Amino acid sequence: MKSKITVTKLFQMKKKGEKIVALTAYDYPFARMVDESGIHVILIGDSLGMVVQGESSTLPVTMDEMIYHTRLVAKAAENAMIIGDMPFMSYQADVKEAIINAGRFIKEAGAAAVKLEGGADVVDTIKAISRASIPVQAHIGLTPQSVHQMGGFKVQRDEERLLNDARKVEEAGAFSVVLEGIPADISQKITEAISIPTIGIGAGPDCDGQILVLHDLLGLHDRHLAKFVKQYTNLGDTARSALKKYVSEVQSGEFPGEEHCY
Repeated sequence: MKSKITVTKLFQMKKKGEKIVALTAYDYPFARMVDESGIHVILIGDSLGMVVQGESSTLPVTMDEMIYHTRLVAKAAENAMIIGDMPFMSYQADVKEAIINAGRFIKEAGAAAVKLEGGADVVDTIKAISRASIPVQAHIGLTPQSVHQMGGFKVQRDEERLLNDARKVEEAGAFSVVLEGIPADISQKITEAISIPTIGIGAGPDCDGQILVLHDLLGLHDRHLAKFVKQYTNLGDTARSALKKYVSEVQSGEFPGEEHCY
């Protein structure tokens, strides 16, 4: 068994120029496969609202749902670092409540860290959670929980604001920062300007690491894919073909055959 990935390991990887590979997962079977593949970080993203629950955004996802899915993934992962994504309104209203909710990810679900969205506007929350000995990953640029405020899922191009956000979350104690929907040249400047690892999603090749949504990568749904997604296979088509074959064989009497009987 490999050694567990830690915050220290991620810092070392950035210093050495070794790329960090991250991916989302939401249940035990897929988390086992993701972990066995050599992924360094598994994020249980609130993206589960869209890819698992069928919602149109991440906003309806609750803390209890996030704890449930994070616990499933943490059981499966022996090597990858587990990060629980703090859902909408689990940290925005009150810093004390944010600490309690972050603590639930560690105590109840087995996560090693939490992620929350926002830049300079959430530095007090990042500081407070970090002071409670809970590692925090920040998330700047296109932040899905702010989709209504942003007027949709739009690429973020305000270089000065983004650089300020990155510096502020680092100063607040974040161990890493996700850069989403940011032009590659700005992401490169951010990555060079801060000492903590940057994890890109739609942010170009110069980030310290990359993350994608598992279901996008594997082709497990038929929703629109963002430009930054690379679909490495199409398990959706494979599964649909297998299911149709099962229906056909049951109806024709081909299944179960003699070899499937006691």
